[in-house]
Amino acid sequence: MRVLVLGWASFLHGEATAGDVAAAEAVAGAAASAGFRCDVAWSPGFRPGELTVAEAARRDYDVVVFACGPLHGAQVREVHRLFPRARRIAVGASVLDWSDPAVTGFHRVLPRDAPGSLPVVDLAAEVGPAEVPVAGIVLAGGQPEYGGRGRHEDVHRVLRSWLAGVACAPVELDTRLDPGSWRHCGTPERFAALVARTDVVVTTRLHGLVFALGAGVPALAVDPVRGGGKVAAQAAAWGWPAVAVAEEVLADGGVLDARWAWCTSADGARRAGELATGVRRAGIAAVLDELRAAAPAVPAPSAGR
Repeated sequence: MRVLVLGWASFLHGEATAGDVAAAEAVAGAAASAGFRCDVAWSPGFRPGELTVAEAARRDYDVVVFACGPLHGAQVREVHRLFPRARRIAVGASVLDWSDPAVTGFHRVLPRDAPGSLPVVDLAAEVGPAEVPVAGIVLAGGQPEYGGRGRHEDVHRVLRSWLAGVACAPVELDTRLDPGSWRHCGTPERFAALVARTDVVVTTRLHGLVFALGAGVPALAVDPVRGGGKVAAQAAAWGWPAVAVAEEVLADGGVLDARWAWCTSADGARRAGELATGVRRAGIAAVLDELRAAAPAVPAPSAGR
């Protein structure tokens, strides 16, 4: 028996959410493990080169399984037209109206929630986390003070393309503080707490590097200024080796692979941990020395009244 699994991530104009994809993969994995010949259809915008719904419609499937998402709309109704001879089953989906043609076109519906039925645990719960590092991504905006030496746009284009192929869980971090916005941290300490929960930081910002090393988190620091600017200078101040300047990154993307490999190694983690405890207070001590030197002498109290 041949089985086709699809869902909202299969539609050209659908949306590939983590839950929808996880549910489809869970169903396909279970079916394959049970001995069924199973294919999954994907949107070409999500997984180019994989089996599409249009291609699958030209094949002969015994069963079509629609996994997750709401059973509503023209795209779901189209499934019934494309696979008229297959037994069509919907699993782990939301039913808003049992009389909707998108629903009635299925031979069997096993909903996760629907009028008149008890809710069940979503199929995405079958998928566990991957063993990949959580990467905090901290990118700088334009820095006009560097004039023509700034290569921010070019460097960020290379970085974003490179990050798309890296096995990690990326989290975009913004150093801008805004106590009135839930999207931003309200204090530096909260931002530091966020950075501390990552495994590695990729940054073109000086303070992305500083907060990472201050928390003992390895940082792949990229200075977007030709010849190096404040990011490279700060890396030198810390004695941190995982830094690359703009011309290195633009000439050879392999430099990012090398720096990443070291940052995610035991050596990188150990070095970041050592720096977090050894360098942090040096700058503050120097400031206090300057303040003491600049303070006017306080006369000693006179004796008597």
